[in-house]
Amino acid sequence: MRDDVIVLVLAAMRPDALWWGWSRIVSRDRPLRHLKGLRFAKALGSGFEGGFGVRPSKDRQGLFLVFDGQAAADDFLADSPTLQGYADHARELFVTQLRATSARGLWSGQPLGVSAVAPPDGVIAALTRASIRPGKALQFWPLAPPAQVALEAAPGCRLAVGLGEAPLLRQATFSIWDNAAAMEAYARSGAHGLAARTSYRDGFFSETMFARFVPLMMRGVWKGVRHG
Repeated sequence: MRDDVIVLVLAAMRPDALWWGWSRIVSRDRPLRHLKGLRFAKALGSGFEGGFGVRPSKDRQGLFLVFDGQAAADDFLADSPTLQGYADHARELFVTQLRATSARGLWSGQPLGVSAVAPPDGVIAALTRASIRPGKALQFWPLAPPAQVALEAAPGCRLAVGLGEAPLLRQATFSIWDNAAAMEAYARSGAHGLAARTSYRDGFFSETMFARFVPLMMRGVWKGVRHG
């Protein structure tokens, strides 16, 4: 049984560190391959102001890491030059450690191991990511802005960020919620519900992953809000 433990890093770079931040994205996972116990890694850009539109952010980005076991994830958080590099160059930094309670689909052909039981209530997190078929991008993107507005205003949503590993075509949404009921109320209704139904009906995606998590820890600041 896979013992996947996820670390997500969200960073907003200082004005004098923008090139450092962009170099992390351009280098993809190459500088991370030395990390002990690392199973999977994605260096990700973000939409404008951490949102979900086609306009990229010049300073906001993310790092999604999957470690083989708790010890490797803990070591990264406790004493990693990689994480310290983000802290040294960021004006805002948010870090969370997660275990998946459910996961379906693939990311770059890789599954995500489920290693936790969903709590009956309390804080949860969710990841939705997709590879958009190039021929469907013009149909998909007009559906995104209304869903973004609804997400940012959704009751119970503590944090939401749009992330991407390739402009326009490989996109992800990460969010943290007060509880599962709040998340499900958003996911099944309004603009997001319409976007999801249309995307599946019309075959917009070539690969998808949907996962829910229990946060083991959260710390730092994102978009002016302190978490943890």
